[in-house]
Amino acid sequence: MKKILIATCMMLGLATAASAQKVAPSKPSATTATAKPVIATAKPVTTGKPAVAATPVKADGTPDMRFKANQKAAKTPATAGPKKADGTPDMRYKANQKTPKAKQ
Repeated sequence: MKKILIATCMMLGLATAASAQKVAPSKPSATTATAKPVIATAKPVTTGKPAVAATPVKADGTPDMRFKANQKAAKTPATAGPKKADGTPDMRYKANQKTPKAKQ
């Protein structure tokens, strides 16, 4: 009985895996293409100066820390202190407290 159950589960698993495969669409041949090539006639205007980004970033959008401009920006302290995981200020830190605690 166990062998039949295992064989049935394996067959169903393989059938599911085989049906989940995507088939790549066939590429149209060059003779059936109907789109005409676009010819660019206007040249882009250049000012002669290379474009400089305010702060260099990596491909994923995070600041690239190899540049001094990004390193200086990271060293400047934030106006607010540490925050909790939910984004609210953590009141255990002095920087987040609005009024200092009164001594009793």
